[in-house]
Amino acid sequence: MTLQESGTAPEALPEPVPLMGCPYKSNPYPLYERMRERGPVHRVRFPSGVLAWLVTGYDAAHSALGDERLGKNHDRGNDRWRARASIMPEPQHSQLQVHLLHQDPPTHTRMRRFVTDAFTPRRIEQLRPRFQKLADTLVDALPETGPADLVTGFAARFPFQVLAEVIGLPSELAARFDRDWGKVVQPVGPADPGRPLYEARLHGLQSYIAEVVAHKREHWADDLLSRLVVAHDRRELSQEQLDSMIFQLLVAGQEPVTNQITTALIALFRHPAELARLRDNPELMPRAVDELLRYDSAFELTTWRFFDQDSDLHGTEVPAGDSLIISLCAANRDPRRFPDPDTLDLDRSPNPHLAFGHGIHFCPGAALARAELQIALGTLLARLPGAHLAIDDGDIEWIPAVLGRGTNHLPVGYDRRV
Repeated sequence: MTLQESGTAPEALPEPVPLMGCPYKSNPYPLYERMRERGPVHRVRFPSGVLAWLVTGYDAAHSALGDERLGKNHDRGNDRWRARASIMPEPQHSQLQVHLLHQDPPTHTRMRRFVTDAFTPRRIEQLRPRFQKLADTLVDALPETGPADLVTGFAARFPFQVLAEVIGLPSELAARFDRDWGKVVQPVGPADPGRPLYEARLHGLQSYIAEVVAHKREHWADDLLSRLVVAHDRRELSQEQLDSMIFQLLVAGQEPVTNQITTALIALFRHPAELARLRDNPELMPRAVDELLRYDSAFELTTWRFFDQDSDLHGTEVPAGDSLIISLCAANRDPRRFPDPDTLDLDRSPNPHLAFGHGIHFCPGAALARAELQIALGTLLARLPGAHLAIDDGDIEWIPAVLGRGTNHLPVGYDRRV
């Protein structure tokens, strides 16, 4: 029962609502519930100090994700947003941030067609045996008995190995990828003391991308990375677009899956009966993965969107160039769309969650992510009987990323490695 249904007035919220701190990151859902009850659009403050507008309800989120008035190009942002936004410094912002997530039609439409063939459901199904072999090899390397950190031992490695197979990243280059480079999707503000380390990671990643491009130019193959390099050489992509798309593939293509494996495992550890049921009935896995995506998505919030003129959004006036964020996690727990939304229901159907977004920016790698999660969870549950959280639930350290959910360490106990 919602607060409105019970007749209780929604609890007052501060203005703007701060989206920061350990209690919020460990469990944002009580705050999202309060926000939904007060309306679909809210003024919020992020850790960098930037003020933004947050969309929380399912219907409002679904509508905003497809709203043609909203653009994602950072050039639309006004000076108030740009002054505090945790975005990349120049020149890296111009060199690495013109990928699909920050483009609008027609540029977005033209660029997206270069990547879609690599991620079709049919191709992903053909590659499943190879993905399964990668997962089994990683589990083979885990200790024979627990505990083990399933982030460093599995979740941080499996998605990148899969991604390398899909996009054509050579094994010698894949082995040299530094996972710390992936942390550049957790940007820090201009005044943050961690900014120098953040910028060093950016420089390292840029050098790596240049090596990938040079290698593919000399060793062409029928793969996505080679096709992107050819598209640049044919002047169909600029150098900045080429580098940005490779950046997006390497970072956004694997770090969220790492985080989603951790959020899914934590959800199952908190529901041991459902974990046992899924382990004993692997045919439930496809539907279970979609429910785990809905229940606690690694993509908690979308990236920035902007109106190019003052606009009304569900009764709220949003100034031109102000940043607007959509809470996918809040939308996916909306009781107006999902019965008993705070219940993990592995049989939930239909399940029109927004974990992969909606509209023209719907994640092109959704089929790949689903396959990775099904294989990862199925392998871990089958081969690590008795798997359970090896630390107190309250000791889980959630990553401080503004937009995402997950943990960098997940100690797990188990009876033996099968």
